[in-house]
Amino acid sequence: MPVAKPIDGVDTSGVHVWLVLWKATRVLEEHGHRSIASLEMGLSDFGVLEALLHKGPLAIKDLGAKVLLTSGSITTAVDRLEQRGLVERGNDANDRRSRIVRLTSVGRQMIRRAFAEHKLAMEEAASGLSLQDRERLIDLLRRLGQEAGRQLEEQKSAGDTKRRKERK
Repeated sequence: MPVAKPIDGVDTSGVHVWLVLWKATRVLEEHGHRSIASLEMGLSDFGVLEALLHKGPLAIKDLGAKVLLTSGSITTAVDRLEQRGLVERGNDANDRRSRIVRLTSVGRQMIRRAFAEHKLAMEEAASGLSLQDRERLIDLLRRLGQEAGRQLEEQKSAGDTKRRKERK
């Protein structure tokens, strides 16, 4: 694969793309963490409540996958939120082995307020870009992520195939 050449003196190499993206991500993450901390809640609790607000009731396994928490961590987070009266567990009508987590009315009220405040904070953090720039950036980042993800899957698949051949 050819290495990108600078265009008009701008480094367009993959490593520079990664570096700029990494730095921007760190700064935006700091804005997000500060915003959530100002709401007097942890990141995982906010993530769980936000997912339930926008996705509706979810199986605990699906909820953990949405907020990138392990099964042990999501159970702990749901326990903590349940003790505070913000969520409740119920049976899944379609799968007796599964438990569904849903917001209580108190939890819904709290996360609506908290999310509105967080949304304003993140709007301020992104205010350096016009709406058109944001739209373009979102499209570009989505394409970058999809292609990089496809490549990882391809590499993983090739590695799995290579290991199977080596075992024979």
